Amino acid sequence: MINRVGRYTISFEERPRIKGFGSAAGKKESQGPLKNNFDKLYYDSYIGQNTFEKAESMLQQEALLNALNRAECRAEDVDFIFAGDLLNQCISSSFGVRDFNIPYLGQYGACSTMAQGLIMAAVMVESGAANQAACVTSSHFCTAERQYRYPLEYGGQRTPTAQWTVTGSGSCVLGKGGKNPCISAATVGRIADLGVSDLNNMGGAMAPAASNTLTDFFNDTDTRPRDYDAIFTGDLGYVGSQCLYELMSKEGIDIRRKHSDCGLMIFDRDKQDVHSGGSGCGCAASVLCSTILPEMLSGKYKNILFIATGALMSPTSAQQGETIPAVAHLVNIKI
Repeated sequence: MINRVGRYTISFEERPRIKGFGSAAGKKESQGPLKNNFDKLYYDSYIGQNTFEKAESMLQQEALLNALNRAECRAEDVDFIFAGDLLNQCISSSFGVRDFNIPYLGQYGACSTMAQGLIMAAVMVESGAANQAACVTSSHFCTAERQYRYPLEYGGQRTPTAQWTVTGSGSCVLGKGGKNPCISAATVGRIADLGVSDLNNMGGAMAPAASNTLTDFFNDTDTRPRDYDAIFTGDLGYVGSQCLYELMSKEGIDIRRKHSDCGLMIFDRDKQDVHSGGSGCGCAASVLCSTILPEMLSGKYKNILFIATGALMSPTSAQQGETIPAVAHLVNIKI
């Protein structure tokens, strides 16, 4: 049964379990702190394909296959799949999962898509509409740069606030029963826009949405950061994380000791030229499925908050001088 808690949060009585999870990542990610955690690493940006977009679809296929294997189920056992990415019409997802023949619901929440997919899959399983449901998302540095900024051949300079789009993917398969990590509650975020229009400062644009969603969840559940083992955001990077701390302090909430950002976990800012950290749909997804969930299974964490943040702009809105609306969705995962 799905219950409402407060104004913005829902709780799951039967708590759908993350039966399986999988991850894949690229060359730059293989040089970062989490290099030994990914299921599959690719050192060729094309992954044997003739376009970067096809390569990104391959990332989704690999992550989903690993999730299915861990869940010990076949594609035909999955009733729905929620998939999304950063590209127009979510083509990485539609081409990536087409051969699995799973009923498909495309998702777009920008970098918040992994949390959005987890929420949708959990609702399907908890309601009984699905016995098993999957979610997958991805990003690729070369596809995102071409769509949102400049072609790589242009050689544009990156500002200190800019983030590096992760080449990676993460996937989860949800079902009932077992002892795997479960989805206990979720908060669907509200759109926040404080007027940031700089495409090279996504962290600053997304921090207000993360602050709103965290505050909503804490108020709805009458909890505070001390009640959780860790709070993971994705992907605010360094600049966005500092903005989040400042915004939360205005609400009288200090998350610094509990907080980690996926965009800061996946790269080493001192050794890798990523400026403010990582970003992209595949950042939070691949960190969740390569590092966070395995650490829950090992006993390091028992009760966490996973908040994926997304900038809801497009090349068209940016060229028209619009500001950058953002959203953040929260999932409370327990074991």
